[in-house]
Amino acid sequence: MPVTIYHNPKCSTSRKTLDLLRSKGAAPVIRDYLKEPLTETELDSLLKLLGMEPREAIRTKEDEYTKLRLADPKKTRKELIAAMVRHPRLIQRPIVVNGKKAALGRPKPEDALKVL
Repeated sequence: MPVTIYHNPKCSTSRKTLDLLRSKGAAPVIRDYLKEPLTETELDSLLKLLGMEPREAIRTKEDEYTKLRLADPKKTRKELIAAMVRHPRLIQRPIVVNGKKAALGRPKPEDALKVL
């Protein structure tokens, strides 16, 4: 199964992670999740692989986070995932998946290498 990177080409950390994967011999499948958004099922599966809850993988500094009042502790997992799917900029990046292993390449791109 190929390595996949959920990538935002405008993000320097995402670009560094992609370069690092390639330097280690990986030829990852690149999914620009802003152009090809995740489904709720896909995001839920990724979060489970990462061992993270939505609040751990949400970008709190994005305008949508404030506008949608996502800091509200009453928001459910399902509501947070739905918001992240509708507004993919909210998803932390990059996420790298290799089979049943996944890692977030943030804050350090090197963190993604643990899936190789």
